[in-house]
Amino acid sequence: MENPILSVVLPTFNRRARLERVLHALAEQNVPPDFFEVVVVSDGATDGTNEALTALVAKMPYVLRPVFQENQGVAVARNTGIAQTHTDFILFIDDDVIPTPVLLAEHWKILSQDANVVVLGPMMTPSDIRLAPWVRWEQRMLEKQYDSMIRGRWAPTARQFYTGNTSLAKAHLISAGGFDPTFRRAEDVELAYRLKDRGLQFIFNPQAIGYHYADRSFASWTNIAYAYGRNDVIMTRQKGQTWLLPTVLNEFHGRNPLVRAITRLCLGRKALSEATVSLLSRLALLGDRLNIEPLPRFAYSGIFNLRHYQGIADELGGAGLFWEALRHEQSH
Repeated sequence: MENPILSVVLPTFNRRARLERVLHALAEQNVPPDFFEVVVVSDGATDGTNEALTALVAKMPYVLRPVFQENQGVAVARNTGIAQTHTDFILFIDDDVIPTPVLLAEHWKILSQDANVVVLGPMMTPSDIRLAPWVRWEQRMLEKQYDSMIRGRWAPTARQFYTGNTSLAKAHLISAGGFDPTFRRAEDVELAYRLKDRGLQFIFNPQAIGYHYADRSFASWTNIAYAYGRNDVIMTRQKGQTWLLPTVLNEFHGRNPLVRAITRLCLGRKALSEATVSLLSRLALLGDRLNIEPLPRFAYSGIFNLRHYQGIADELGGAGLFWEALRHEQSH
């Protein structure tokens, strides 16, 4: 094969050990090493990543192309990686997602048949490490989505476009304008909404498995939920996704009654909200320690949803405007 067919774009920041695991796993793919290239964008790493990448160039069986830039965020890093690729198809993975040997082949199996689709692969929970309990909750929520798609309860959509494991034709990325660097979170689904608007279909392939070695602090996890809430409003008001906020508000009525009660009690009340998050986090850790699985499941769901709805409320201008918007959607 003279030229690679598929480019793997992988942004990274200060995760040298895990990045090296990903790169070695890519060397074990069941496709020829000249079938693909790997573009790793080091986004201002300071932990020896750059030196490790330079040393690995000559050791990997595939073409490894490191790119070094000052820290500018993952959206810019992915855009930089796209610009450095030499193929017509791009697979995005993250530096904490270890691909199974069939991952590239499974993505290509679908892309080779239709260049107007986006392929979504699952990020499964690894069995050889104990993740933080809030990360395990997040993984359970992801796997619940995967199960629903496998069983045909609903079709995959742009809302499942997580760039830890997804692929598509480069032409679509370029025509859509790439990732928006003004988003520090949810930059992947924001792009996915634009891809949807261009008529692309989203396909879930449960065999294109990567294992997600997620490692984030509790504070980072709650901040992600809050940022997603704010971005739901921004995408609705500023990015033309007028369906998004009404959809999210309507979904509120389907939440667990206790989650809805916590939100009604705490939204817009900073001290009470912080005390509730602290209490729920302690209950979750207790349930995890005692192996009472429903307790952390409920507690982390309450925390995540509260922080998400608080992000929406703050971006709208306050809790009062959140409840007003909720009543408006309920009456239509």
